[in-house]
Amino acid sequence: MKKFGTSFNGYNKQEVNSFVYDVTKEYESMLNNLKARDQEIETLKQKLIQYQNMETTLNRALLVAEDASSQIKRMARDESKGIVEDAKRNASRIVNEALLRATKLEEDAENLKRRIIIFKKKFRQAIELELENLDDINEDY
Repeated sequence: MKKFGTSFNGYNKQEVNSFVYDVTKEYESMLNNLKARDQEIETLKQKLIQYQNMETTLNRALLVAEDASSQIKRMARDESKGIVEDAKRNASRIVNEALLRATKLEEDAENLKRRIIIFKKKFRQAIELELENLDDINEDY
């Protein structure tokens, strides 16, 4: 606490004026400091609001991305099931076609065997008939 010297009419005016000047300067300095801090606080509040808005936007984007990811996964699973089902149907069709071809080939082979047997019999009969004719020719001479 400041002590003032006394003069004829009370306190020394020069000391009091000097003190008031110093107090005023200190008050103005503190007031400017407070204004600067208030302004800094306001700037920080605005930045905080901006960051909160960014956070909200990022959270929404994350939710949208997660939803899109889930949909893509679901679509991929559905598509893979469809591909597997198509492959099974195609495999079944191919197997059935192969079995039908194999069956036809077996039938064709059996028919060919029968025709060979019939041909052999007819050929043998033709040869035997010719041999008989040959024998008949020998008997005539």
